[in-house]
Amino acid sequence: MSVTIRLLNSDDGELLTRVAAGVFDHGINAKRCREFLSDPRHHLAVAVDSGVVVGMASGIHYVHPDKEPELWVNEVGVAPTHRNRGLGKQLLRALLNVGRQLGCTEGWVLTDRSNAPAMRLYASCDGSEAARDQVMFTFKLC
Repeated sequence: MSVTIRLLNSDDGELLTRVAAGVFDHGINAKRCREFLSDPRHHLAVAVDSGVVVGMASGIHYVHPDKEPELWVNEVGVAPTHRNRGLGKQLLRALLNVGRQLGCTEGWVLTDRSNAPAMRLYASCDGSEAARDQVMFTFKLC
């Protein structure tokens, strides 16, 4: 059976009850899933093979009082059984197309320079690598 790429909406949470290992970092939390899918600024593209989610790309489009809308690509994940088939590229392109349709002027993603598969993926989708002197800070909120 062929793999299909789908953009999920608020009625598609049931699809995330069958997810292959390695797609998400952790198991799906039903409450967070409903919250994510019901928020119109959250977007999730999935790759489905025989009813099982084997890949995903998630993103958030946001607005700011002094900037044009942008799409932040949160992450891309593909099950080890389905890697190196172009699914990551298809998922990322589907997500970027959502951003275009919403009027986002730019999309962006962060990754570790040592993450060679991610670096190849983002470059293959015409991503421009930012200057090397950028630093990310994280803040513990609870």
